[in-house]
Amino acid sequence: MGNTNNFSTLFHNFTSNRPNKRFFTNLYFITFSIFLCSLFYFLGLWNNSTTTTISATRYTDSATANTICSHSNNITSSTLSIPSSSSTKIDFQAHHFIPDPPPTTARVPHIPPCDLTFSEYTPCEDSKRSLKFPRSKLIYRERHCPSPDEILRCRIPAPHGYRSPPRWPASRDWAWFANVPHKELTVEKKNQNWVQFEKDRFRFPGGGTMFPRGASAYIDDIGKIINLRDGSVRTAIDTGCGVASWGAYLLSREILTVSFAPRDTHEAQVQFALERGVPALIGVIASIRLPYPSRAFDMAHCSRCLIPWAHYGANPGNSLSVYGVKVVNIYHFPYPTNIDTDRGTGEVIPYECDAKLFLASQWWNADGVYLTEVDRVLRPGGYWILSGPPINYQKHWKGWERSRESLKDEQDGIENVAKSLCWKKLVQKEDLAIWQKPTNHIHCKLQQKILKNRPLCEAQDPDTAWYTKLDTCLTPLPEVNDIKEVGGGRLANWPERLTSIPPRISSGSLKETTAETFNEDTQLWKKRVAYYKTLDPQLAERGRYRNLLDMNSYLGGFAAALVDDPVWVMNVVPVEAEINTLGAIYERGLIGTYQNWCEAMSTYPRTYDFIHGDSVFSLYQNRCNMEDILLEMDRVLRPQGSVVLRDDVDVLVKVKSIADAMQWHTRITDHEEGPYQRQKILVAVKEYWTASPPDQIQQSKS
Repeated sequence: MGNTNNFSTLFHNFTSNRPNKRFFTNLYFITFSIFLCSLFYFLGLWNNSTTTTISATRYTDSATANTICSHSNNITSSTLSIPSSSSTKIDFQAHHFIPDPPPTTARVPHIPPCDLTFSEYTPCEDSKRSLKFPRSKLIYRERHCPSPDEILRCRIPAPHGYRSPPRWPASRDWAWFANVPHKELTVEKKNQNWVQFEKDRFRFPGGGTMFPRGASAYIDDIGKIINLRDGSVRTAIDTGCGVASWGAYLLSREILTVSFAPRDTHEAQVQFALERGVPALIGVIASIRLPYPSRAFDMAHCSRCLIPWAHYGANPGNSLSVYGVKVVNIYHFPYPTNIDTDRGTGEVIPYECDAKLFLASQWWNADGVYLTEVDRVLRPGGYWILSGPPINYQKHWKGWERSRESLKDEQDGIENVAKSLCWKKLVQKEDLAIWQKPTNHIHCKLQQKILKNRPLCEAQDPDTAWYTKLDTCLTPLPEVNDIKEVGGGRLANWPERLTSIPPRISSGSLKETTAETFNEDTQLWKKRVAYYKTLDPQLAERGRYRNLLDMNSYLGGFAAALVDDPVWVMNVVPVEAEINTLGAIYERGLIGTYQNWCEAMSTYPRTYDFIHGDSVFSLYQNRCNMEDILLEMDRVLRPQGSVVLRDDVDVLVKVKSIADAMQWHTRITDHEEGPYQRQKILVAVKEYWTASPPDQIQQSKS
């Protein structure tokens, strides 16, 4: 009964003339909302139908999309892509900066070995090529590199029987004969104790032409005049070094010496030095600057090096040996007929000169350009040491087969050039003479204004030294305000010098390089070298390596991090580097040289135990052939020597493919900061291999 009444009430309310206003308001709102939603839905379908892709076996016309939506049961096979809210298509293709490496089958299986005749090949000091160049001023003994089509693209072999050198310091005193199979010096210098041959090895007694009591006693004599123990003398250069005994025995006094001599004047003298574990390069003072910055060395040395320091040529009517090439009586012939035999080729080589230059009674071009070059590389307050001709000629003139008069003229010429450079002669005692360069040029500039005997160089960079012509002008020291100041800044004594801010940095001479940059770089390389030692156990093994090369040194941080190890590092600053930092490296008490890695280095094969390169191949991209650089590295690396290269991963992948073709054992590892760094590290070891025994080579040829 109640239910009937409720239904009657509801029906009455619905059909009454006064309907419920709220009920109809809600009904209208719901209806309108449904209409709007439907409208926008169909508008959206219509708008996106242009980006919908339909692939079907029966339907190919995209205009029928709406029909498909309403008659989907008629589709038997279709593939629909989900409509996108944008018309932009997503690109899933890879976009690498360089093309992928070629397939393995397309790569060269290996780079072949060279003939045994190239086992001591030095590309830029090749004896046959050098004969094409003038003999005057020994230009023919300078660097003359092969053209691109002359470059050897094969691997230089080690001689049969090659063995790893003894470890330092034993290597200072002896070396394996098989590694440097030359007995010429043992015959030519048998009375001077340079080198002796015993069974299967060479011994180096430490003697020299001008130090018969041995190099150590000779250095002690120098130490009585110059303090060699307080760290004020750290870097030295030895011109015409022989087997580098002077530099070898200075190492025990914490003095690092760069020794140099030309190729094959005396057979393999620089090669002997390197085999002993002593820093050395092939070089000559002729017509271009030495490859070192200005103010690099604390001390320069010449012991019977036979360089005509005050002159370019020879005194008419007398004989003179220049780097071992003897010139006799050249005054008497329009074209000199005196000859010598090049010990590298056996060919006769005349010392060519223009006869007109010898009509005068004086030495020709007596401007002291060679001694002027020594002044450029000598540090303010540095020392020049000379022993041998003409010093103490009063005692030795007969043994030197020279007249008193010619030797006196030569010494007078040296004295005059030294005065024009504002050097002070400290002492001449028996066979030894020592001069000192001034610490600044305040007095020297006044002297030049009065005497006008040697102009100061103007508008030139004194640190530029790659194929830069020699000049007779005096390289000015940086300006100072007081006579007690040191031009360019005073250096700390060693070992504090290593971590002190180099004056070139503190003065702002190096752009974008500050004291903070220097300190950060020092700490960074300590971390990196520690990481390297985990990658290469041989580097971590004390004494395993001796001769190291850093191909792109920047501030020398790599070498500085190894200072406590029994190694030396040749720091290279590429001539293409944006900032010339080699001067700062020398101010740290380290050594180095300039180099263009598109050319060969002035050193013998198998010079280095370990080679390091930071971003070298990125630097030389599009400059020269990557394979040529790697073959040069292979040439100067000893068998079983190691290489560590850090560079962009794409670059290292290409490097690895060539290194594998050279039969190096290679692997690419992560950066010390982890795998997410784009820069990676390549670690390689050169395979041990030598030339075949001579009898096998003879049989193969026959």
